Amino acid sequence: MKRINLALQGGGAHGAFTWGVLDTLLQDEGIEIAGITGTSAGAMNGAALKAGLLKGGRAGAIETLDWFWGQLGASSLPGLDLWLGALPPGWVSQGMELSWPFMAMDMLQSMTSPYAMGPFYSHPLRDTVDQLSYDLVCSGDGPALFVCATNVRTGKARVFSGAEISTDALLASACLPTLFQAVEMIDPKTGAKEAYWDGGYTGNPPLWPLFDRDLPEDVVIININPMRRNELPVTPQQISNRINEISFNSSLLSELRAVAFVQRLIAQGALQATDMRDVKVHMIADDELMNSLSVMTKSYPIASVLTQLKEAGQIAAKQFLSAHKDDLNNSSTVDLAQMYGG
Repeated sequence: MKRINLALQGGGAHGAFTWGVLDTLLQDEGIEIAGITGTSAGAMNGAALKAGLLKGGRAGAIETLDWFWGQLGASSLPGLDLWLGALPPGWVSQGMELSWPFMAMDMLQSMTSPYAMGPFYSHPLRDTVDQLSYDLVCSGDGPALFVCATNVRTGKARVFSGAEISTDALLASACLPTLFQAVEMIDPKTGAKEAYWDGGYTGNPPLWPLFDRDLPEDVVIININPMRRNELPVTPQQISNRINEISFNSSLLSELRAVAFVQRLIAQGALQATDMRDVKVHMIADDELMNSLSVMTKSYPIASVLTQLKEAGQIAAKQFLSAHKDDLNNSSTVDLAQMYGG
């Protein structure tokens, strides 16, 4: 049995790629998921996976993930989605970016605040996220789950775990401040009300919760924000999207630098593996696909695109397992120096 931890990135509706990866991993009886850290869509994927796993085993986790993403794709336009389903996701994404209706919505968002709605504001995901079984999500059984959000006042990461995880914690982890009002919660340690934004600003996702001695050393990162884009962003939307990708990857790269530093010290004998964790890093990604997409398909879920992203995730996970399953619990499969070095 290969015991692994999962690190699930956020990226809006592009998290459907992670849905596909998880679907494939859950079907492999030789893989045990011991810990999950997630941000934004990654946090919601993690919560759905854990709730389903405890309710109905692997099949229950697959069913709960299918239900969750089905809820997100329910906003598609009848007829239009059938036509869009015949197109590659990149074409749909770029077409949306260049269409006048979406350009108008993008311009409106840049000129208004989510607080402008006043008492009429409601979070569009709350009803769906409320339906997760929190007695299972917060249970001490099953995979350890960690959810990251950003404290607006301090700018620091806040990681929720155990009984701290709630609808508000998940919505806080996915709270883009240009789209949603900050999620406010009482800090049980101080009694003060704190406001939270998307966890991607401080940990996308945070790796440090997975360094606990009770968890395995292997961390499989499901990456949905491309590390590299060869094309220079030139439109306002492309520039904004790339800025977000860079900022949302920066915290992960910083942690990977630290992991690589510890690995070097252990290899040189300057540190003992008993003193620090010799973390083995793996990554499942499809940068070619993600490079073809724009921010539009992150913010506006379309059922056909979600389905194609899921299928891409399934393919990427199968390719990873075919090439690297034997490496799990033995050695890293990511060249960290090359990843963060440029």
